[in-house]
Amino acid sequence: MKISNNESMKRILFLTPELPYPPVSGGKLKSWKLLEFLAQKYQVSVGSILKEDDENNVYSFLKKAQINNFYFTPVKRNRGIINLIKSYLHQMPLNIFRTHSDYFAGNIKENIYNYDMVISDHYEVFQYIPKDYKGKVILHEHNAYYLMWDRYANNNEHSFSKRLVCYFEAIRVKKYEKNACEQSHLVFASPNDIDSLESIGVNREKCQYTYHLGDDSQLKLPPLKYEETQESLLYVGSLGWEANVDGLLWFIESVWPKLLKQYPQLTFTIIGNNPDQRLIDVAAPYQGITLAGFVENLEPYFQQHRVFVAPLRFGAGMKVKVLNAMCRGIPTVTTSVGSEGMDVTHMKHLAICDDTNSMVYSINELLNNQSAWQILEKNSRQLVKEKYTWKALFSSMHIKIKQLMMKTHKQNKRTNTITVTNQPLINFKLFFNKKISNKKIISS
Repeated sequence: MKISNNESMKRILFLTPELPYPPVSGGKLKSWKLLEFLAQKYQVSVGSILKEDDENNVYSFLKKAQINNFYFTPVKRNRGIINLIKSYLHQMPLNIFRTHSDYFAGNIKENIYNYDMVISDHYEVFQYIPKDYKGKVILHEHNAYYLMWDRYANNNEHSFSKRLVCYFEAIRVKKYEKNACEQSHLVFASPNDIDSLESIGVNREKCQYTYHLGDDSQLKLPPLKYEETQESLLYVGSLGWEANVDGLLWFIESVWPKLLKQYPQLTFTIIGNNPDQRLIDVAAPYQGITLAGFVENLEPYFQQHRVFVAPLRFGAGMKVKVLNAMCRGIPTVTTSVGSEGMDVTHMKHLAICDDTNSMVYSINELLNNQSAWQILEKNSRQLVKEKYTWKALFSSMHIKIKQLMMKTHKQNKRTNTITVTNQPLINFKLFFNKKISNKKIISS
């Protein structure tokens, strides 16, 4: 934890729709890595909505995070039909409503004017930046969110009612997302997402490349060995995220039975927290499929399993699960959606398959052909080393952040400096001793 008195350092407020710790998913990993980097350069405070089990991780987050102040409140709303209806009554997209808190909005409004810059980490928290805020605003787009709804709406395998809901949600998100981009001074997004944002009218000149990367510390580990692996498949990802659930359901229902005909003893390990009930149900009849839950150390699984699969059919942005597997060198079979935004070639860096038969063929090739397996193992790691490391990414992003910080408008100059760091939002001692409730911790 950092309580700094260095007034020469610029102040950044980092807003996020979920606690970015522990970094167990691709989005949280990116947010956590970015937060760590920014805290080395600036006085950083965090404003976070707490979802799911985030409240249980606040203590660990504050011990690890080098931040000045922490603003937070729990918000628990699912994606059910009732909240969808409420979102229409409140005239906001579903995920904006699921992240909305009047209490949090008031608290942020009382403090936001003390910061030189606000970073909206995901579009859902852009709602908390007042229109009269005069500092710099950066929107960090983890995905082109409207595109995810649009792709789901256009998938004929889903029910008409779900497709209709997603069609109208895509329209609402598109309007909101475009407006957030227009109000930002700088937008960070992956190359493919920038293309998608430009297609709805976002000014490309204010967009800069960023990537969702894997754990590049794995590049220091020795190469995996084909002969030490087993005839087994591996998946790692959030099992409550609809794009992941949809892809796994399709894989188990369409691809897995065909693989079993060739490999009756084949196993499939699925790693991830809180599996959707649909996944539990579809996997239950198969003895070879294991839902392993959360796993802290993935290395033994990478060493034992021969092929990594990421059967994504919709989504946006770069897929951390894919880059993370490539970084470790386990040959990966994914789709064009799973590989978008990456400079990859089929069967050189990974296998790209968009239908059942081609996916079965590629998995079979990598299970049996040691030469093909070794080509992907070697080339995937080399590509990550050359293009997709955190150090190179954040150095590039920091150049743009510094340039934006230096563009000081006359109307942004303050005659009186408010010392945020000497008036921390949280009584940390009381918090660590757990003597008061979450909301009472927040003061202004």
